[in-house]
Amino acid sequence: MRERGAAWVHALLCVVLLTGCQNPSGQGEVADSSAARVRPSGYGAVFLAVGECSSSGTAAPTEVPCAGERAAARVVAREDGRASHGPPCPATTDFVLHISERRPSADEDGDGTVPRGYACMRKLRPPHPGDPGGGGGPRTIVGDCVREIGGGKVREAACDGGGESGHGPRFEVVEAVAGRADCPASTALYVRLGGERPVGCARPR
Repeated sequence: MRERGAAWVHALLCVVLLTGCQNPSGQGEVADSSAARVRPSGYGAVFLAVGECSSSGTAAPTEVPCAGERAAARVVAREDGRASHGPPCPATTDFVLHISERRPSADEDGDGTVPRGYACMRKLRPPHPGDPGGGGGPRTIVGDCVREIGGGKVREAACDGGGESGHGPRFEVVEAVAGRADCPASTALYVRLGGERPVGCARPR
C-alpha cells in the first residue's frame, strides 16, 4: 500500500508540473513585446527618426505609430540644427517639421531634451505638394511651375492651375543647370533652386 500511495503522489505531482508547464504565462510576454513595438511618440532612438511618422499639423510635432489612424506623414530625412543652415530636404519632400529644444516625457538619451533639428516629411496619402508640378513643398525642382510676384521673386504654383485665377502667367522649370549660360535658348525666367545645380531654366506655360 505504501508503494502504491507513493506512486499515486508521484503521478499527481507530474500532473501538477505538466499543468504548470502548459500555463499560458508565456503569452503575456509575447503580448507585452507586441505592445512595445507600437508604442507612441518619443520611444525611438531619435525623436522623429527616418521612417517614423507624425500626426497632422506642424506647430507641435508628435510621433505616432505609422499604422495608426492619426499618422499623417513619414520622415524621409532628419537633420540637427536649423533648416536654413543644414542639408536640403529630398526633392519631393511635402513639408518640413521644425523641432525646437523641448522636454518630452521620453527622449533619445534620457537627458530630458530633444535637440533642435528638422524633419523632412512625406505625406502618407495624396495629394503630394512636393511632387513636380504639385504647387508646394519646401523646394522648387524641375517640373515645378512658378509665377512672378514682383520684386524679382517667384512663388510656386500648381502646374494644372488648380485653385488659382488671375495670378498672371506661369512658368515651368524644365532644367536645372550650374549657371544661366547653360540654360536653353527658350528660357524666359531663371529660378534659384539651390543644390549642386542651383539655376532653374523656366519657360512660359
